[in-house]
Amino acid sequence: MKLICIGRNYTDHIKELANDRPSDPVIFMKPDTSILLKKQPFFIPDFSSEIHHEVEVLVKINKIGKHIQEKFAHKYYDEIGLGIDFTARDLQQQLKEKGLPWEKAKSFDGAAVIGNFFKKNTFTNLKDLTFRLEKNGEIVQQASTALMLWKIDALIEYVSKYFTLKIGDVIFTGTPAGVGKVSPNDILKGFLEEEQAFSIKVK
Repeated sequence: MKLICIGRNYTDHIKELANDRPSDPVIFMKPDTSILLKKQPFFIPDFSSEIHHEVEVLVKINKIGKHIQEKFAHKYYDEIGLGIDFTARDLQQQLKEKGLPWEKAKSFDGAAVIGNFFKKNTFTNLKDLTFRLEKNGEIVQQASTALMLWKIDALIEYVSKYFTLKIGDVIFTGTPAGVGKVSPNDILKGFLEEEQAFSIKVK
C-alpha cells in the first residue's frame, strides 16, 4: 500500500503559501507508517512548532493499473474518502529554502489521517463534491472538487504514468485554502458533503 499525495491542486491554496502554479501535478509520497491509527489521537511531534492541517479528498484504488487513460480512470476506484495531510510547515519551509525533499515535513509518523470511505455512488457529482474541516466546531477549510486544477480522473491518468497503481493505494488529491496550525486539545472533524469521515483529537 502506498499513499500518493498531490500538492498545489487548488489555486487559493497556492496563493496563500505564495507558491508558483505548477504546469503538472506536484507529487510526493507518504509511507504506510505515516498513517494515524484508527481511534488514536494525533500527537504533535517535538521537532516542529507549526503543524498545519490540510484536509483532502481521498481516492482508494480498487485494481492494478498502469498508463490508465483518463476516460477509463473511473473504473479504478469505487470509494471516496476524506483525510488530513499533516504538515510540519516550519520544517517544510526550511527544506524548500535549501531545495531539499519534503519527506521529513510530510511523511513522519501519524502525518496521514485516513477517514471513512464511502461508495462513490453515494454522491451525485464527484466533479462538484463539497467537503470541509471543522476545528473545535468552527469551519476552517471548505471547498469543492470543482475547484481542483486536476480532477480525480486526470490525476489517476497522470500518476499512473509514473507509478503502477495497486489495490488499496490511496491518492490524496490536494488541499484547498484555509490550512492552519493545530494545537493541543484541538478537535478536528472532516465532512464529505454531510457525511462525517473522521474526528481527531490533537495532543
